[in-house]
Amino acid sequence: MSSNHVLVVDDEPQIRRVLRTTLIAQGYQVSDARSGEDAIELIRSERYDLILLDYNMAGMSGIETCREIRRSSDIPILMVTVRGAERDKVCALDAGADGYVTKPFSISELMARIRAVLRRSTFGTETDQKTIRLGNIEIDFEARKVQCDDRQIHLTAKEFEVLLYLAAHPNKAIKHREILQAVWGPDYGDEQEYLRVFVNRLRKKLEACPSSPRYLLTEPWVGYRLELT
Repeated sequence: MSSNHVLVVDDEPQIRRVLRTTLIAQGYQVSDARSGEDAIELIRSERYDLILLDYNMAGMSGIETCREIRRSSDIPILMVTVRGAERDKVCALDAGADGYVTKPFSISELMARIRAVLRRSTFGTETDQKTIRLGNIEIDFEARKVQCDDRQIHLTAKEFEVLLYLAAHPNKAIKHREILQAVWGPDYGDEQEYLRVFVNRLRKKLEACPSSPRYLLTEPWVGYRLELT
């Protein structure tokens, strides 16, 4: 059972009721919003552990809402969508979502996806490196802070987890499946679009030239490598 507080954002009352009932039965605290605008107002005044956000909403779309939330918050976001195309999934992740679940879904699948987004990995104990430097950027893993000169760089929780796992295995090609299962959990392994989006987001924040990275390198057909030497 969980005491995490979930905000359900959907413009269909019936969907909100079903999700509220389902989540409460699983031990979650639940609030809901009928629009992206309402959700943003609630986030300003209340603390949530997860946002369950519908992709297709009248008015402010799920994508627009996700982008707006990401301007000021790293609350984990799970996008709920009927769109199964990879480009739509990538669009959701690129907007700042930490994961997605496609309708129709079973309760067990939804709960697994929620657990994966809320998951905090423990693999940091595998490395003695408490800080690393990528050029003029310093990453403090204990404090979970990224600093560039006098400016702090904001990483979402999952962005940080991906970076941490790569840093725990420096200068080594790590397979896609290994990273996915370490960061999102054992139910993952084939969702390579997750890693493409998250590594690209990290490159934009950490690399001087994201299109020609020096540190966060792609290993074709294998995975990714953090180059520290």
